[in-house]
Amino acid sequence: MPSDSTVRQIRSGRSSRTRRSRRAVGAALAAVLAIGLSACAPDPVSESFLNGENTGYVAADGAIVEIPVSERGEPVVFSGVTEEGEKFDSADIAGQVAVVNFWYAGCAPCRLEAADLEAVWQDFSDEDVAFVGINTRDQADTAVAFANEYGVTYPSLIDVDTAQAKLAFAKETPIAATPTTLVLDKQGRVAARIIGPIDGKSILSTLVKDALAEDS
Repeated sequence: MPSDSTVRQIRSGRSSRTRRSRRAVGAALAAVLAIGLSACAPDPVSESFLNGENTGYVAADGAIVEIPVSERGEPVVFSGVTEEGEKFDSADIAGQVAVVNFWYAGCAPCRLEAADLEAVWQDFSDEDVAFVGINTRDQADTAVAFANEYGVTYPSLIDVDTAQAKLAFAKETPIAATPTTLVLDKQGRVAARIIGPIDGKSILSTLVKDALAEDS
């Protein structure tokens, strides 16, 4: 019959093996979960927005900048291909006030503001105002699906592969957060900037009206 000390050693060995086994299983499960989550992890900007945090983007409060005429830079010349495969050039909207919105489908603030952007577009559709989206991350099919889901009728340039349009604007104004909405005057210069979601129709509508009221 084994002694008490031998029994304790056997039990201790079994306990150690059990703990090691449990740790190994736990590590394996964690690895599997990490792989699964990495494949479908939400965009950190969107996740922080949904959690009520301000990480990764700047809230519209206090992030609205109007630029006096005397301080505006050069007209922004930009072009690209829309989600419908049509070529676009800023020369197509020359002489109009333009609203340019930087967005992508996985961006929660972008989804939040989509209806308001469309509403402002509809309000000014009979005036010399153009709306253009610049999608910085998605391919055309994703952008089309977003437009269908949220009822967006103005075009967006698919800029993910070249960043051509974003770079054109970055020469004149910072594009450090998504969404960012710019109002261009009739000469194509940046007249106003909203960083973060537009937070309703009124502010953007006022900025567009101000730009329309300016002398060409």
